[in-house]
Amino acid sequence: MARASSGHKYIFVVGGVMSGVGKGIASSSIATLLKARGLKVTSIKIDPYINVDAGTMNPTEHGEVFVLEDGLETDQDMGNYERFLNQNIPSINYMTTGSVYLSVIKRERNLEYAGKNVEVVPDIPLEVISRIKKAAETADADVTTIEIGGTVGEYQNILFLEAIRMMKSENPDDVATVLVSYLPIPGSIGEMKTKPTQYAARTLNSAGVFADIIIARAPITIDEKRRQKIALFCNVKPEHVISAPDVKSVYDVPLNFEKENLSGQLCEILKMNKCSATSDLKEWEAFVAKSKNGNKEVKIAVVGKYFDSGDFVLSDVYISVLEAIKYSCYAVGAKPRIDYISSRQFEKGEGLSKLSSYDGVLVPGGFGETGIEGKLKVIQYARENNIPYFGLCYGMQLMTVEYARNVAGLSGAHTTEINPKTPDPVIAILPDQVEKLAKKNYGGTMRLGAYPCELLPGTIAQESYKEKTISERHRHRYEVNPEYVARLEKAGLVFSGKSPDGVLMEIAELPKSVHPFFLGTQFHPEFRARPLTPHPLFTAFIKAAVESGEKK
Repeated sequence: MARASSGHKYIFVVGGVMSGVGKGIASSSIATLLKARGLKVTSIKIDPYINVDAGTMNPTEHGEVFVLEDGLETDQDMGNYERFLNQNIPSINYMTTGSVYLSVIKRERNLEYAGKNVEVVPDIPLEVISRIKKAAETADADVTTIEIGGTVGEYQNILFLEAIRMMKSENPDDVATVLVSYLPIPGSIGEMKTKPTQYAARTLNSAGVFADIIIARAPITIDEKRRQKIALFCNVKPEHVISAPDVKSVYDVPLNFEKENLSGQLCEILKMNKCSATSDLKEWEAFVAKSKNGNKEVKIAVVGKYFDSGDFVLSDVYISVLEAIKYSCYAVGAKPRIDYISSRQFEKGEGLSKLSSYDGVLVPGGFGETGIEGKLKVIQYARENNIPYFGLCYGMQLMTVEYARNVAGLSGAHTTEINPKTPDPVIAILPDQVEKLAKKNYGGTMRLGAYPCELLPGTIAQESYKEKTISERHRHRYEVNPEYVARLEKAGLVFSGKSPDGVLMEIAELPKSVHPFFLGTQFHPEFRARPLTPHPLFTAFIKAAVESGEKK
């Protein structure tokens, strides 16, 4: 027997046929549209991995690790949710198979199950449901979108689908399921095929879950014949088949969905009386218009180590950085041209002159030795040739090493991450990290999440933020060694951002009188950049790059 509605509504987004066709963007877009209809919205991601969080995953396999305000290392889709919704999302909104099992096992060890047998079903789905409801209650959300990673039919998804079935059975009017499925157009046939989507829908049905909406992803807009065919064989209304063709920008997706009245149909399916009759998308539409109307091109080289994977370039590794660049370009009326360059090609000091064709150079975060000497040479070239430079996390640490070596006279300077025996450890491990590494306690033990930072007046950093104290998100184990701060400052490097106690160096820069823009942050500003609120440091960098390009 169904229970009375709790007042919270839930929309599950699942994938069919294949991964990587935009399930996360679809979920983000749905959340954006419902927020535009006046609803309070929050978003959840469920990953099917045994990993407890995303922090220990290889970026070239899984993509960027996105750090939340409270420090949890998560899947990059959490970044999409924050960017699209323009709001922070707490760690309760992210779970993995590993974290769910870990919670259940801990509860069993603490006798919280009162001695009864603990079973995979129903106890694992019940833990999933408990987390979903807690996230909705914490956010006081009218509606919660829940994206389930992977595709239906995978063994890893079964328990999450069971959670959907159980929630739907409990309160049918409170739960809707959206299936994002791909419709291929085989080159040898030249016809859009619906059979894989039919199979995906029936596989979903076999788990006791039925799609309310089917988002038909395809290279082109689906025609009416195929819409009707999907409706007939997948047991949905024709108007509940939403065409989702390829678009130039992911930010067009909410607008495309709204043309097909997706949010209105979801409001109707879930009987959400709070829904406004129309969507207020003025700000979003203005942003999308600006993204297409830049009148000057700015060329940015992103020099990293994680781009190469066989014959492919993995831009998802730095997705927050790339999007942050775009937002600031759009804000100043520029068209971004971003080139992904592997730092390994510069390790012998060759080919650096190609950087002169760029208006700005950015070195993002990373770990380990691969490509490090190439990055150091790139940083030196940008400094000596007055090319605007922006270093993030590792990019700031290496900027400090380069400056120590080539300006402060510390030729053997290095980071102890790479050379523990360096005679001048200008970058050293945080004291509280030593014991953790000795015990091989790697997962979730870095300096993570938001920390305050005091800004030095009259600096690029302070002029950009226009504030005295800021808060930014971190993900690192190493810092500028306090023993070298005075010597580096004497050599001209300005530490324009410091922790409130003055011990940790958060931002390093050169004055504008010395260099148009040479700045690095120990934190990750890209995690705070959003379409409707570009990050001030990225915007300052892009402005400097535009000016540099105009001078050329």
